Amino acid sequence: MNIAVKHKEESSVFIDESAIYRDLAAASEAKATRTRDIIAKARELKGLEPNETAVLLQCQDPELIEEIFHTAREVKEAIYGKRLVLFAPLYISNLCRNDCLYCAFRVSNKKISRKALNQDEIADEVRQLVSTGQKRILVVSGEAYPGSGIEYILRTIETIYKTRVGNGEIRRVNVNMAPLSVEEFRNLKAAKIGTYQLFQETYHPETYFKMHPPVGPKADYTWRLTAIGRAFEGGIDDVGIGVLFGLYDYRYEVLALLHHIRCLESAYGVGPHTISVPRIEPAEGSDIATNPPYPVSDENFKKIVAVLRLTVPYTGMIMSTRETAQMRAETFALGVSQISAGSRTNPGGYTAGKDTTAQFQLGDHRTIDEVIHDVVRLGYVPSFCTACYRKGRTGGDFMELAKPGLIKRFCLPNAILTFKEYLEDYASPATREAGMTAIKENLTDIPSEDRRIETEDRLTMIEQGKRDLYF
Repeated sequence: MNIAVKHKEESSVFIDESAIYRDLAAASEAKATRTRDIIAKARELKGLEPNETAVLLQCQDPELIEEIFHTAREVKEAIYGKRLVLFAPLYISNLCRNDCLYCAFRVSNKKISRKALNQDEIADEVRQLVSTGQKRILVVSGEAYPGSGIEYILRTIETIYKTRVGNGEIRRVNVNMAPLSVEEFRNLKAAKIGTYQLFQETYHPETYFKMHPPVGPKADYTWRLTAIGRAFEGGIDDVGIGVLFGLYDYRYEVLALLHHIRCLESAYGVGPHTISVPRIEPAEGSDIATNPPYPVSDENFKKIVAVLRLTVPYTGMIMSTRETAQMRAETFALGVSQISAGSRTNPGGYTAGKDTTAQFQLGDHRTIDEVIHDVVRLGYVPSFCTACYRKGRTGGDFMELAKPGLIKRFCLPNAILTFKEYLEDYASPATREAGMTAIKENLTDIPSEDRRIETEDRLTMIEQGKRDLYF
């Protein structure tokens, strides 16, 4: 059997391709009244079904698209308020066994400088990140590991957690790495990771096979697609998924992503904690990365963000520094809840500069302080909160609090407290001044007077030297 056909048949357990095309075809004929009915349903914060999402994706009417954007702003504000969580990726290796045509790390690319950081070099990178105020790290690696395989990742996590600089340390380590077995996921869970993140890249089997030649484990579509289920079975209840937009029609990809989510919810009782929405960016030695087969315009990219926010309202959405500062700012209100800042995508990039090759080209080159200053200027509260993960408010437990709105009792106060730490220890004078004003203004938005008073008390404790206070 043709491998692409085999992948297609196996993936049908998760992704009903005929249903996707059927929904898109029907949605292209939808009247404005149907679109507005779906937008009205989205305001109820209960999410949308694939056929409803298809209608919003097919919408081309500028007036209706603006209504979609406006509703996405309402939903984002209702659930997440003004918070934006910050993190940084930590690339520890660009060694890889795969040959993904869009990636600079692919094994056949002989032009790049390869490196896998040792534990001392990883600690140096962490110290640099901590010294800028970071509290959350996403470990990223090519899908080949030096020495004893996954043990390299486990040692890396241990190194990150034990590295401190003054008042600072990394409080949450997320991991973006190759699919694992259930037993390996158990080991990853035991290392106290936060979220396990894995992108399918494209859900379209033929495109997947074309973009991932039969070199290395990533060529196996089904092994990758079923990895999130194995992570759940291994005890990891916070997972992140995503699509690399530009490889295939974005409308198909969004609906396939939704099929994946519904399958996970049915099988495991909970879907992903986060969705990432990267667009292809130029990568050294990749013609496809420079000229993607299905480029996504800025307007359609914003529509993707807004439609996902309406479709899966309680799921976090991540925007990386692939995008420009302007595009990132425009998507904050449309649904984005987490952003990277001050990022480097090459091993050793925070300490050694450009000695190694980056995975892709960045669109936002600002420092974390510059990003935070801009976030505050736009009316948001930067957050470094890691409380839910250490208090056990994850997976299904998080959703039980999020859906009735109870999580707000924790989120804004914790965002304010972690932001106050940043202002005390790392901020430039201009950012500190703007941030202190923002904290004062946002304290009034804490819904409980008792919680507001307690938050004010803890802010005073932070000024006196206390750290890592959270609800």
